[in-house]
Amino acid sequence: MSLAKAVVTGTVYRAAEKRYTQNDIAVSSFVLNIGTKDELLIRVISKRKNLDDLVSSLEKNEKVLVEGRLQIASVQSDNGTEKRIYEIDANSIEKMSGGSATYSNPDFGTSENIVSFGSDDSMSNELIGEEEIPF
Repeated sequence: MSLAKAVVTGTVYRAAEKRYTQNDIAVSSFVLNIGTKDELLIRVISKRKNLDDLVSSLEKNEKVLVEGRLQIASVQSDNGTEKRIYEIDANSIEKMSGGSATYSNPDFGTSENIVSFGSDDSMSNELIGEEEIPF
């Protein structure tokens, strides 16, 4: 059952693997832990070729941001208990480690670097002063 668009951040819990469907379509997947205190695991899958290199380069404990479609399935185990499986069919994935992140654009199949700014005092001089605020 597909629910809605989801955007989550977390750490890679299990490194990526690639499998092929019967129609020879590559499907890359990895497990993402989005919990802060307890483990809350979500499987991230991607059938997009432009995300293939990025997904295969992910390593355990690496921080990522994933945007895609949330899917939930109920599975009954051998002992009769019902378990829910959460998956995200990824449209885009960003690496969040270090000072920059790699973003894979699903529309164009390109990657670009996005620089994240930390608390740099040199930028504070460029801010608007209180007397310039119109309200």
